[in-house]
Amino acid sequence: MTDMTTARLDAQTYKTYVDILKKELIPALGCTEPIAVAYAAAYATAVLKTRPERAEAWCSGNIVKNVKGVVVPKTGGLKGIDAAAIAGIVGGDAKAGMQVLEAVKPVQRLEIRQLLEAGYCRTHLIEGDENLHIIVKVFAGDASAEVSIKGSHTNICRVVRDGEVLVDREVAVGEAADDGASALNVRDIIAFADTVDLEDIAPIIADQIEKNTRISEEGLSGHYGVSVGRTLLKYAGSDIRTRAKARAAAGSDARMSGCALPVIINSGSGNQGMTASLPVIAYAEELAVGRDKLYRALVLSNLIAIHQKTLIGKLSAFCGAVSAACGAGAAITYMQGGDFAAISRTITNAIGNVGGIVCDGAKPSCAAKIASAVDAAIMAHHLAVEGQAFSDGEGLVTADVEGTIANIGQVASVGMKGTDLEILKLMIGG
Repeated sequence: MTDMTTARLDAQTYKTYVDILKKELIPALGCTEPIAVAYAAAYATAVLKTRPERAEAWCSGNIVKNVKGVVVPKTGGLKGIDAAAIAGIVGGDAKAGMQVLEAVKPVQRLEIRQLLEAGYCRTHLIEGDENLHIIVKVFAGDASAEVSIKGSHTNICRVVRDGEVLVDREVAVGEAADDGASALNVRDIIAFADTVDLEDIAPIIADQIEKNTRISEEGLSGHYGVSVGRTLLKYAGSDIRTRAKARAAAGSDARMSGCALPVIINSGSGNQGMTASLPVIAYAEELAVGRDKLYRALVLSNLIAIHQKTLIGKLSAFCGAVSAACGAGAAITYMQGGDFAAISRTITNAIGNVGGIVCDGAKPSCAAKIASAVDAAIMAHHLAVEGQAFSDGEGLVTADVEGTIANIGQVASVGMKGTDLEILKLMIGG
């Protein structure tokens, strides 16, 4: 059983963990990659101080991959980098960050579509850079502005107006994504979940529960994508395992198809934010654990997911739903009294099973991958409860959970670079 008398972490580590949750668990309207493009475009327009006459969007490979197949919210079903950039220019509010398109009005949809068809925004691939990198340039007569985002979805590292550099901060690889997250480890995450003053994290977690539940319910009641969540409930029954998968999948169904409801993201991803939270919420209801235990379980789930993604990177060929589902499975074990050993077994079992799901961009099929990852995490939990775990030396599994997490991080961030390139070539026809 978890030891609720665990000593509180030292003050600095405690503060770091709270700050990580505040930084990572933020609201976003729409898939985060097109939204980041829209944000850069809206920001560049604000820097230009007038309506641009034309625009250019330069994006790295993984941005291209994650924008191609997903609907940009509030555009009437449009997809693509150019659609996202135009939406940001026409109606976006840069001050709103990842909710930049909240300000877009229905009457602006026609203008966005007309500008798209007129070739208002030209898109380009940033060669040799597969990670998170966006440059938007806007022009009006002799005036121009340029905004660069790198490392994380709202990290503006360069701003230029009329040739004058206003901001220039080079981002080291992994810098924007870390911000203290390298201090995370499973044992301390459990201790933090056990002892955190709930008032320090309650607003964040309550917002995650409210927003992510709402879009999940929308996905289950409406027709989005291929309706993975609805289909699961129709054919697989309504037991808790199915409900947990269906809720997470339904949120993705809606979000990938342009639903204009915000979600609380995790590691820069709404799909990961929903995967790390919705199955936990479903199990908390089934187990009737109460508000406090649910909040602590969600703290654990989110931090376990962030811990893994810190080593993997924001964008890679490794499907982030796996990391988030590991967090959810660990939290389910935690809610049922699992200790460090049991939680570690859950994480190991999940990684050892579905560590090979590839990311081929944001799109409706993400909902199916989420359902598969959550299913694997629940099986991992059941095995852990029985005292079973994959053993040291079995593939990437080591005797220590941190070693297993590190191995997956190495494979995803380094070993899968070639895989990422091949996926990108196939997707963009290069």
